[in-house]
Amino acid sequence: MASSPNGAGDDVFDQFLDDHGHTVERVGWEREYNKKQCPDCGGLHETSATTCTVCGWEPTP
Repeated sequence: MASSPNGAGDDVFDQFLDDHGHTVERVGWEREYNKKQCPDCGGLHETSATTCTVCGWEPTP
């Protein structure tokens, strides 16, 4: 769950959670055989994909 639709302000939100004892992890692509798998919807993509074409998810830098 993001704090805003475009990711703006997520660093502040993540710092708040971290300061209050919560673990904050950056989510990236999962791997399924020789494909990338979207962690949000489970869509499979070529290894060159940078954005999920199913749901629009993209990893945070």
